[in-house]
Amino acid sequence: MKELEYPFDGGDLLARRKALRRQLLEGNVTRLPKKIAVFGGSTTSDIVGMLELFLLNYGIEPTFYESEYAQYFQDAMFPSQELLDFHPDLIWIHTTNRNITNYPVITDSTADVDAKFDAEIGKFTAMWKSISEKFHCPVIQNNFEKPLFRLLGNRDCYDIHGRSHFISRLNAAFSEYAQTHEAFYLNDIDYLSADYGLKEWSDPSYWNMYKYAMCFDAIPSLSFNVANIIKSIYGKNKKALALDLDNTLWGGVVGDDGVDGIEIGQETGVAQSYYEFQSYLKEISTLGVVLTVCSKNDYENAIAGLNHPEGLLRPGDFIVIKANWDNKHQNIAQIAADLNILPESIVFVDDNPAEREIVRSQLPGVAVPLMEEVEQYITTIDRSGFFEVTVFSDDDLKRNDMYRKNVLRSAQIAAFGDYDEYLRSLETHAVIDDFIPVYLERITQLSNKSNQFNLTTRRYTSAEMDAVYQSSDYIRLYGKLIDKFGDNGVVSVVIGHINGLSLDIELWLMSCRVLKRNMEQAMLDTLVEKCRQAGITHIRGYYYPTAKNHMVEKLYETFGFTLLSSDEAGNTVWEMAVDGYENQNHVIAVTGNTQKEA
Repeated sequence: MKELEYPFDGGDLLARRKALRRQLLEGNVTRLPKKIAVFGGSTTSDIVGMLELFLLNYGIEPTFYESEYAQYFQDAMFPSQELLDFHPDLIWIHTTNRNITNYPVITDSTADVDAKFDAEIGKFTAMWKSISEKFHCPVIQNNFEKPLFRLLGNRDCYDIHGRSHFISRLNAAFSEYAQTHEAFYLNDIDYLSADYGLKEWSDPSYWNMYKYAMCFDAIPSLSFNVANIIKSIYGKNKKALALDLDNTLWGGVVGDDGVDGIEIGQETGVAQSYYEFQSYLKEISTLGVVLTVCSKNDYENAIAGLNHPEGLLRPGDFIVIKANWDNKHQNIAQIAADLNILPESIVFVDDNPAEREIVRSQLPGVAVPLMEEVEQYITTIDRSGFFEVTVFSDDDLKRNDMYRKNVLRSAQIAAFGDYDEYLRSLETHAVIDDFIPVYLERITQLSNKSNQFNLTTRRYTSAEMDAVYQSSDYIRLYGKLIDKFGDNGVVSVVIGHINGLSLDIELWLMSCRVLKRNMEQAMLDTLVEKCRQAGITHIRGYYYPTAKNHMVEKLYETFGFTLLSSDEAGNTVWEMAVDGYENQNHVIAVTGNTQKEA
């Protein structure tokens, strides 16, 4: 919904919240259901209402539990039966500097200040430990905004008695905890309040009248930031940028002005703005964000512009370059196909409002940010939260290289008349084995991201995945795929629950980047062999349809499973006898994890 995209009008959103909610809930839209508990140190009702809008817009349907006013500590330490029965999937602790109970005073000794600091940190770490033990779910914790006043003036930021200094120490301690604990995330209201304007954000009239810890119009900014963390946790981030060239990556039109006539570099303010935008894009690509070109241009002119000596981005920085005179929405659809991702994983960046509107109307899932003045390009992309980082793995660092090699693999298909011959030419081998600790983070990340090839779309928190790993009641498999172009990393996961002589497949997923490579057959062959070794006689598979996973609707049927049941919603249950099963993979060499990484 356009109204919920950055930059939004906070006051308008608050005024129209109910109407916007009705619009979002209209139609048959499949969303990911999540139960979210909000432990508030201030009034949270309007905050939760806005958070719901942003999450619905991201494809997440939340159900909320709200603590009573300022009962955040009690709910964390001594949860009610209602809260325990709620079984939250995620907990957000919405506290602010209003909830710091014991600031230093000027007469305090160093020991006194340290004791107050330890008491504040002790309160929060006790809450986090209690939540971890009782709920085993991700936690989002606000850090603290700066104080509205500085009793010591500029000295407040470094004197041990200053509130600014005390808050900075607390924030640093929160950051250290986040660095050392999985599934714990900080909502950086220290940055948010500064970005919004601290004086406006902390307007005391809203606390005195309503017990709001920020001004009313700042509520959407806060909720939007939290929504970005949540959608990232549950795999709703964007993956790629489709970038226009003329007046987007450089000033001017390369086809009209020539390479020497476009603006990029250090000579003028405008040229430097484009240079800085290219620098930002180059940096964001290091996070695994895929850069592509979608430009109405002659290909030769596009390449010449990208080779401008004052520019930072080169043709090799882009995984796919579509520079032609086709409609841009068609090029974006083709880019998605080339990358083997859904169009809705793409952000389209173009200075031309007409082109943006066409793409928005023809490809509704594609994000189309408002790009007006080049000086605001970085802010627009950055504040939109398309690529919010909650987990960052080695696979993220390698993603661009993986997509680049996927495009090479796709290009090689044309040289073969037989698809199996093409697969063999890739010299593919797989490592398929039981989970090992070094891959648990990636496995958990996959469970919250993969949608097209995901038969049940069950999501796991880090704690839940660790419990599966520790239990003897499961057969677990991860799969890595390697070929002559490189290592694709961990791309497939199967979790089966042992139920007597049967195995119930609770999760079977595969990354879209290795679709149609026979990896699914290799995973099934290995699963059957593990079942034989465990004395299991039957495997049951489950398919739960979503808006994205129709491609695997008949997967079990193609593998020889028998349909046991189906319902009106399209949910199906399948079964196959282990005895008599014959291997179906004939192109991938499969080994176990001989190194037994730990």
